[in-house]
This record gives sequence, structure tokens and C-alpha cells, in this order.
Amino acid sequence: MDTKSVDFYFDYGSPAAWLAYTQLPKLAADTGATVVLKPILLGGVFQSTGNRAPITVPLKGSYLFRDFARFARRYGVPLVMNPHFPINTITLMRIDAGLAMRSDPRLPTYRDAMFRAIWVDQQNMNDPATVGAVLARAGFDPAGMLAIASDPAVKDALKALTQAAVDRGIFGAPTFFVGDEMFWGQDRLDFVRESLLA
Repeated sequence: MDTKSVDFYFDYGSPAAWLAYTQLPKLAADTGATVVLKPILLGGVFQSTGNRAPITVPLKGSYLFRDFARFARRYGVPLVMNPHFPINTITLMRIDAGLAMRSDPRLPTYRDAMFRAIWVDQQNMNDPATVGAVLARAGFDPAGMLAIASDPAVKDALKALTQAAVDRGIFGAPTFFVGDEMFWGQDRLDFVRESLLA
């Protein structure tokens, strides 16, 4: 078992995934581990597992947003609640899976742009025109990216990634795996780090 690799399952629509994402470079630097990013469709995970978004439980949702703000301050990173939340990320996640399938070197740039559009710049990523504008600003051809999202092979790949995540025991995002050990939530990064250093 390779303890120097960590799988990071994420969906752009999760503020907790954004917070965890901002800490991945430090995690890799601190542990010497390779971080393998795995896009999933959180809505599909919820559907398969019977879980639901915390925002659907009003008291829990409002608490979590305050807690996320605490972590953002601790990490020294921006987190601005998106007034258009929840965001339907299926197109964004399909593009991610499609770029990964193509081993596109621009994938890190794409990931930065998508996360920041939602959790820093408050963009309405439910709106196709806004998505196109964000893609263009990040240096991508919007029509080309939407073509990737429409590719049946890409759609199938994202479904397979999501199902594989559920089969592995995942019920939410972000989720980390170090070997067979699962850690759910961006607030479990200390345990992820310990496991990688063990």
C-alpha cells in the first residue's frame, strides 16, 4: 500500500471541498505525498447513499457556514458564500473529468478557475453564459469545453467515477483516502497528514 499518495474526492459545489482544495499544496509539501484529485458528482453520491446537503437542514446549514468561515480565517484563504448556492455543477464536473481523460495540462488552471468563481467571486455558475465568461477569462474556449461536457464518453466517465466513489464508501465531499483509510470533511486534514506521515 502506498502511504505517500492521497485521493481527494471533490465537487466544485461544496464550500468544504474548496477549503480543503486550498490546503492541498501545503499537505503535499508537508508530507511529500502525491495528491490525486478525483471529480465526483455530489448530487449522484447523495442520491445513491440517501445523504443530503447540510443546507437542507436549516440549523445545520447556517452553523456549517459559520464554521467554514472560521476555517477560512485559520487557513488565510478567501471564502465568500455564493448567493446562487446551491450550484448545479454537472457541466463543470463533466469538463473536469473530460480534461482529466485527455491528460490536459491546463486542468489545474481549470480547477482554480471553477472553485474561485463559485467560492471567491460569487459567480452564478448555474447560468451557462456566466460559465462561458468564466471559462473565457481563464483562457479556455467555452464552446470547446461545453463540447467536452456533452461527450457521451465523458458523461459515462463521471458516472463511473461517482459510482466508484460510492462503492468505496463515500457519502459526501470532500473525502480523502490514504490507502484504505477514509477521511471525510476538510476538518480532517490533520488526520490525513498524520496518516501520510505514519
